[in-house]
Amino acid sequence: MGVVYYGNYMRLFEIGRTELLRSAGLPYVELESEGYLLPVLEAHAEYILPARYDDMLDIITNYEIEHSPVIVLRYEIRRNSDTLARGWTRHTFVSASGFKPVRPPQRFFDAMTSYNQPLGA
Repeated sequence: MGVVYYGNYMRLFEIGRTELLRSAGLPYVELESEGYLLPVLEAHAEYILPARYDDMLDIITNYEIEHSPVIVLRYEIRRNSDTLARGWTRHTFVSASGFKPVRPPQRFFDAMTSYNQPLGA
């Protein structure tokens, strides 16, 4: 068929999430080493146009605090100026030791506030 399998958009969202944290100066591996995990509570995707195999894609990722410790990450997958998909994931911060909800570390807020840009920017 030559188009990207719909389930792979969730992988693209995960790449966007990981790169957002890395670009903000807070790699996910550091959060884990400090005892924080960020599991997905809910995920949604809207497919607008198909991505084709070997397309060069941009993943635009933004976040918002829903209510601490829950955050929402919003994504757009683009090929040039075309939006191919949009979606979001809800996450909560939990402790690695007991998998209980915990408040995000202050350095998460500091890093994300200084990095955050509106979608479409």
